[in-house]
Amino acid sequence: MSSNTIEILLVEDNAGDARLTLEAFKEGKVLNHLTVVQDGVQALAYLRRQGPYVGAKVPDLILLDLNLPRMSGREVLAQIKADEQLKTIPVVVLTTSEDAQDIARAYSQHANCYITKPVDLEQFLRVIQSIENFWLTLVRLPPNGARSAG
Repeated sequence: MSSNTIEILLVEDNAGDARLTLEAFKEGKVLNHLTVVQDGVQALAYLRRQGPYVGAKVPDLILLDLNLPRMSGREVLAQIKADEQLKTIPVVVLTTSEDAQDIARAYSQHANCYITKPVDLEQFLRVIQSIENFWLTLVRLPPNGARSAG
């Protein structure tokens, strides 16, 4: 049943948030594999299967922080949604920014949703659980290259 495993790409430079997200998804009900990259350059290399990511699986869902080193999440989102091969992958912006301009810009660049990370640990875990419940249980995700090939 490994073909039913949901592939998730987490683009997050905060090691603590990445670890919490990993743990929250491990506790979830849906079989998933979460890969973490720490900046926008790595994210695009992963998605385009370049360099060390040649064998990377196409994710079913991308969790994207906006405030990243080397290339911002805003730039990553714009490049994902401008790429014919990547634009159908749902992107959940998961960031600390509550700035109205960031929210408007993310949606104008076709983010699928925008979630502000809570500071409180319990609330953070509830947010991740909600993402799993909605995106991995209720929503029908588009087929990706990994599923078609596998």
